[in-house]
Amino acid sequence: MQSVWDYERMTHKVLLSDAKTTDEKAIESACSGVDVRIQSTVAHDEDSLVTEATGASALIVDANTPVTGDVLRSLDELQVVGRAGIGFDNVAVEVAADNDIVVVNVPDYCIEEVSTHAIALLFGCLRRLNVFDSTVKGGTWEWTIGRPIPRFAGSTVGLFAFGKIARRFAAKLRGFDVDVIAYDPYVSDYRMADLGVERVDFDQLLARSDILSIHAPLTDGTRGTFDEEAFQAMRENALLINTARGPIVDETALVDALESSEIDAAGLDVREQEPPSDSPLSDRDDVILSPHVGWYSERSRVELSESVAGDVARVLRDEKPNNPVSPDSSWG
Repeated sequence: MQSVWDYERMTHKVLLSDAKTTDEKAIESACSGVDVRIQSTVAHDEDSLVTEATGASALIVDANTPVTGDVLRSLDELQVVGRAGIGFDNVAVEVAADNDIVVVNVPDYCIEEVSTHAIALLFGCLRRLNVFDSTVKGGTWEWTIGRPIPRFAGSTVGLFAFGKIARRFAAKLRGFDVDVIAYDPYVSDYRMADLGVERVDFDQLLARSDILSIHAPLTDGTRGTFDEEAFQAMRENALLINTARGPIVDETALVDALESSEIDAAGLDVREQEPPSDSPLSDRDDVILSPHVGWYSERSRVELSESVAGDVARVLRDEKPNNPVSPDSSWG
């Protein structure tokens, strides 16, 4: 039987895949006490990932790395998968559990940044800032180009899911004299009431929201939730904000809804496909787009790296991680 001393002296291969959100120096520092050899790659398909990860004790991955069941079953030496972020829809968590592979994530990551980005998209769409910016830069000084602009005070902001980011988003709306409603079957009434948020069902969320902000993870149950039927049920003046996961919104249905004035505008930080292919959304004045950057600040990037690598190191030291992901984790 291997001693603890021998175990800690082992050199563990740690593969970083698609590591745009992480800081390698912070990861190395957080893995102190474990002898690691860090290798970086970009693996957006299963075959590439298996080839690069062969012999790895740990994977640290972003959202675009497909850690599927086939991948996990192919990596005999893998002990831990670190999801460098909150969502773990790209990791086959149940297969990992069946194969004694620990999955960890960073549930407190970028709450401040994403909630702020959602508000930035909200006000950008509401005040038509992209339209005014482009026209003024083009030499046109005309306020009517952005008409009509509704007053924010007195409006109803709806939240699809009420997790940590949504709760921070709701807290930041205090003082704006708006009503906040939320749909989330996994969150208790008292947690919503603490922030002055009214619980509603999904149909009420669609019917009442002037601004609807998506904060749910991507699951089989949330994929494609905002489809043709959903957009038809929304208010004609509604703004849609998505800083969660792109596939929660059917982009074809969104384009149709904007074209037919079923909703008024959209602010999207995430897309069905990332990076996106050619899309009519890119040519619309009623859409503001950003490149899945809501997570980013210099501080959040370091905190993310330290947290996920710290948990990876704990698993490699045969210790309990701080943020294990279980197969039955909810989206609340």
